[in-house]
Parts: sequence; C-alpha cells; structure tokens
Amino acid sequence: MLRPVLKPDTQEVISQFLRHHVNIAKANGVVIGMSGGLDSSVLAKLAAEALGPEKVLAVMMPESSTPDECMADAQAMADEWGIEILTVRINDMVISASRTMKCSDRGRLGNIKSRCRMVILYNLAAERKMLVLGTGNKSELLTGYFTKWGDGGSDICPLGDLYKTQVRELGVQLGVPESVLARVPSGDLWKGQTDEGELGIDYATLDRILLGIELCMKDRDIVKGAAVTEAQVKHVRGLVAKTVHKRRMGLIPKVGARTIGQDWREADLSL
Repeated sequence: MLRPVLKPDTQEVISQFLRHHVNIAKANGVVIGMSGGLDSSVLAKLAAEALGPEKVLAVMMPESSTPDECMADAQAMADEWGIEILTVRINDMVISASRTMKCSDRGRLGNIKSRCRMVILYNLAAERKMLVLGTGNKSELLTGYFTKWGDGGSDICPLGDLYKTQVRELGVQLGVPESVLARVPSGDLWKGQTDEGELGIDYATLDRILLGIELCMKDRDIVKGAAVTEAQVKHVRGLVAKTVHKRRMGLIPKVGARTIGQDWREADLSL
C-alpha cells in the first residue's frame, strides 16, 4: 500500500541540519515550545541529542484549555533528557489581546493563543541568542493546519519534510514515552479540539493521500494505491489548494532586477 516510510538516516540528516544552522547563525542553541504532544517531544529529543541538552531551552506555555497531563509529560521528558524547561502562563496575555480586539470567535481566539506563544519564544530567543524551532510537520504544512505567524512561524522547521505518521515512527525510535505517542493529536486551543476532527480525516489516511499528491499521481491511482475514496482525495487536494498562501512569505510584485520570493537567491550573495 502507498504510504510514507521513514528513511533509516532520517535522524542523522535532521541532526546535521540542526548543527549546521545553529553554527552558521552563531546561535547559542535553540528554543522550542514544548506542549507534551508528539511533534514537540520528538523535536526536543532530536535537538538534545544533536546539539547537547545544554543548548536546548524548552518552554511550556499553558492556558485555560491546556490539559495538566500534557504539561506533566513535557516536564518529565525535559527532566529525563536534561533539558532546561520554563513555564510561561499565557492566560493574561490571551485575555488582554482578545478583549482589545473584541474577539470571542473560537477559531480566531485559537490563532491569538498560537501567536502569543510565538511572541514569547522569540523574546526568549532574542534574550539568549538562540534560534526558534518550528514543530510543524509535512502533513500540517501541506494542509495549512497551522496559524500563520503563530506556530507556523520559526527560524528553522526540522520536521517539515516528515509526515505525521513518520514523526510518530521517529518518536518510537527515539524512545518518546508511550503516553505521548498514543495521545490524540491536538493543539489544545479549546476543550475537545483535535487535529483530525478539524482536518476532517485521520492522519494515516491523510498521509497516504498527500504522498500520492507529492508523487504527482493521478486521483484514480491514489485511490487504488492508498486504499482511499475519491471523495477523500478531493477533500485533501482542496485543503492543499486553498492554503497555498500559508506556505509563502508575503507576496511581492516584481519591480527590481531580482525579487525576494521570485528570482532572488541567498547564495548569490557569495558572488
């Protein structure tokens, strides 16, 4: 069956990526928002092994809808892996922002929470001269399941080319606790919220379809190879198509000789 498979050298590739980018930025290490969920747990362990735990700062940012068991798991993992962990409660920050903007909509309030967390991470990163790690995976990035300039904002995104199911496989290899591996994926932005509920499809099915799209397969071949329905393929293609803007920086009209986001290349600076 068509499905994403974790390559044997994945951990080493990501480890080299982390070391390289921390080195060229002359950073003191990395800061990561640690929620007790799968992605942040896997990335925290990867970073600790690649850079050394003394170069990793984990930050828990709970608010009213954050489950206590998630925070307990995050604290336990950080303690076991030798990672410094801070707790910054964001209730007051979220309440102040939502009142200022007169926002009561659940979805928009979730975006506010996500952006408040990124403000905290970047403030700590500036204070300590660190890079901010994004915890997004390929499944989330391709479907636009993230907050633009919230959890979608980071300096580097080490898990961004791994589907959710591959991240879980990597978590097993790294020894991430079973309680974390088995937890229902959720951003905990409101009570009862789950990733799969919002996406309208489970991750295992989603990832098989996304892989087919990545491989430029026709819909009928994805249906057959991934054992899914035409309606599911159409649904996923729709998610990918309508969220293109979330995977691009602000679009710039072309006026100059070389334009950022179009024909500008950072490597050109070495010429």
